[in-house]
Amino acid sequence: MTGQTQDRVWLITGCSSGFGREIVLAAVAAGDRVMATARRPEVLQDLADLGKGQVSTYALDVTDPNSVQAAVEATMALFGRIDVLVNNAGFLMMGAVEELTTEQLREQMEVLFFGAAQTTKAVLPSMRERGSGTIVQMSSMGGQTSFHAFGAYHAGKFALEGLSQTLAGEVAPFGVRVVMVEPGAFRTRINSSKSEATVIDAYSGTAGAFRAYVNAMQGSEEGDPAKAAAAIVTAVDSDNPPLRLALGGDAVDGLRAELESRLADLDAWEGLSRSTAVS
Repeated sequence: MTGQTQDRVWLITGCSSGFGREIVLAAVAAGDRVMATARRPEVLQDLADLGKGQVSTYALDVTDPNSVQAAVEATMALFGRIDVLVNNAGFLMMGAVEELTTEQLREQMEVLFFGAAQTTKAVLPSMRERGSGTIVQMSSMGGQTSFHAFGAYHAGKFALEGLSQTLAGEVAPFGVRVVMVEPGAFRTRINSSKSEATVIDAYSGTAGAFRAYVNAMQGSEEGDPAKAAAAIVTAVDSDNPPLRLALGGDAVDGLRAELESRLADLDAWEGLSRSTAVS
């Protein structure tokens, strides 16, 4: 266990429901203090009440750089530091790639990628100068593998993982750790509150079929968000947390199959790949 396990300060985005809410509760149960944020902080009052003085709330819209900076400054002013940042804010834009408008693609990237990047950059100076800190990026098994109709969501999570893997190496010398959390299907509101593109009938057998499957899954997902939050606290507690933490059996199985498929392609085409060297 790391020496940062007592009275840590967490800044968590997207706390109104789902993983964000449960991570707040898990951090409080661990004896830590939390700045819980959402675009409308009034919806977080019950968390502040449950926290019994350990939870404060603040408005944070990850798509607004000024809002991000204000929330970071407010956390620093109140608690004096930020030990753990959790970039959890997000939503699902569903549709086949051709169905999605460019504006919808940009909206998805603005939250999943640019919002997380902005918040990360805002907390890094203080973590770097103090020589400690953990950045938890709430990615998805969809940050490494893909499903029909999830193209916009995958684009955001793949981009976040590329940035975060690079970041992990850059900040390691300063004592700052990065953990990418890759959940499978959990019983959060992301499915019921998703946005959807206009349907093109030609994709009924691919994106349309998977959209129907996802809609039918609502409320019956196998993953428990509270157990996921406890697992995240366990990883943060570790002296050697993983760069990527899969959560849920479906995530473990799906990611293993994806990695095995990539390795099989690499092996099968290795000869042609190596043939491109200058003679």
